[in-house]
Amino acid sequence: MASHAVKAIVVLLLVISAGVMLTVAIGGWSELQGLQPIDFIWAFAYLVMAFYIWQRWARGLLPICAGLGVLLLMDSLVAGAGLSGTSWFTRTDFGYAHARALFGGPGLGGDTLGTLTLLLAPIQILLIFFSMRGFQQAWNVEIEVPMEEAEGPRSDGERGITSGRSADGDRGSLGQ
Repeated sequence: MASHAVKAIVVLLLVISAGVMLTVAIGGWSELQGLQPIDFIWAFAYLVMAFYIWQRWARGLLPICAGLGVLLLMDSLVAGAGLSGTSWFTRTDFGYAHARALFGGPGLGGDTLGTLTLLLAPIQILLIFFSMRGFQQAWNVEIEVPMEEAEGPRSDGERGITSGRSADGDRGSLGQ
């Protein structure tokens, strides 16, 4: 059950990350300086990875999630803290134009965009941690068991896999 919890947490963190990225991209559209397509591609990649992890238990995507999480962590810290010269928080000072949204309306305020950008950092730290935890759990490892044990009763009272016998007892091609 721990693997189910980790899987759910990773998927939730991916969806939240995509939502926050799209909120910043749409709310600060006019000030992203050409990075709009990257934001949409990144959010789409996160949503696709969330789908495959949830539906298919695609364990191989977990290191990719962690790697993209590291990149987005660095990006959010640089953009949020103003390490590149300016941050969203300085856009509230005199002389800066208010950000415009995707369709030309008023965008989100500089403080809101800065807070959302910095909020990505702890989300990405959690994503990195839980992705690596899930990778460590070896979701894709199958354990080989003898046919008698697989056919026998399970702890929940149900029977294991069927042996391929038909209703009249014939084993068919599986028993040969």
